[in-house]
Amino acid sequence: MYTGVSRKWTYKEVRDHSGKVASMMKQKFNVKKGDTVVIYMPMIIEAAFAMLACARIGAIHSVVFGGFSAKELANRIDDCKPALIVTASMGLEPGKEIPYPPIIEEAISLCTLFENASQTPRLICQRPGMEADKLNEFYTVYQEAMTAEEWQVSECEELPATHPLYILYTSGTTGQPKGIVRETGGTTVALNASMRDVFNVNREDVFYACSDIGWVVGHNYIVYGPLLRGATSVFFEGKAVTPTEKGACWERAERYKATGLYMAPTAVRVIKKLDYTGEYVRKSDLSTVKNFLLVGERCDPDTIHWLHKLLPHVYINDTWWQTETGHVIGG
Repeated sequence: MYTGVSRKWTYKEVRDHSGKVASMMKQKFNVKKGDTVVIYMPMIIEAAFAMLACARIGAIHSVVFGGFSAKELANRIDDCKPALIVTASMGLEPGKEIPYPPIIEEAISLCTLFENASQTPRLICQRPGMEADKLNEFYTVYQEAMTAEEWQVSECEELPATHPLYILYTSGTTGQPKGIVRETGGTTVALNASMRDVFNVNREDVFYACSDIGWVVGHNYIVYGPLLRGATSVFFEGKAVTPTEKGACWERAERYKATGLYMAPTAVRVIKKLDYTGEYVRKSDLSTVKNFLLVGERCDPDTIHWLHKLLPHVYINDTWWQTETGHVIGG
């Protein structure tokens, strides 16, 4: 949305590229099974490659939402003590650019529990036209590192089902970030089952979850869940809707022939407020959409009735779960 750039990746391309990233992590940065890797990135595909690379070699990824401050990032670095930090040169928000390296460096300076924080290697993806300069000696540029011919697709590490897949921090009710640890085997089974039985997502479907990989929805239902089901996932940098782009969500659903949509009731209420008559809904061909799923908080009846009226052919499911449960447990 922000850059106007669209890229398409096949399953084989995702496997091969993330496998080479895994090989680079192991050989260049000595990332081993059981090590933690912090990923502080915007919604660009390289973030998903980093996650999948970690899973391939048994490293535990801890994705930090790119909108979090240096203090919040420092709390997470202090707690999980990463062997590597993966980031990008820039994040984008409506009307502004957010350089990430200064946030990374400030976060590292705020760490009090991780004595070697300042020595942690940083792998940075330089975004075209938004490159960072004046990087210190601890930074390695992703694009340059990936040109090395020695990186082969890394073999998958053999792991017990109970091996941690990721750590995701949530404030919960205490205000102090708590690291929720998800195990590989149980997470895989639960995501496959919930995508199949609750979301009705199967091979050849196109699933568009309006979220960010910094949240559990993004982990489970943008990256891992669709891949487990053989479906296509829409990986999107931007907002579900803005006052100047009232039909953006529906236009993207039409463009990618989405069969499933997933977003928070809050986002739907914003869309409803901006387009109560459904003018922008009717402008788009949404005939491929069969499921509209909601997450984040209970959806009010008026909003559900509004969706039913405008999308009478679509099954609407208000799901319930949270970071602590790891996957959908009610709908």
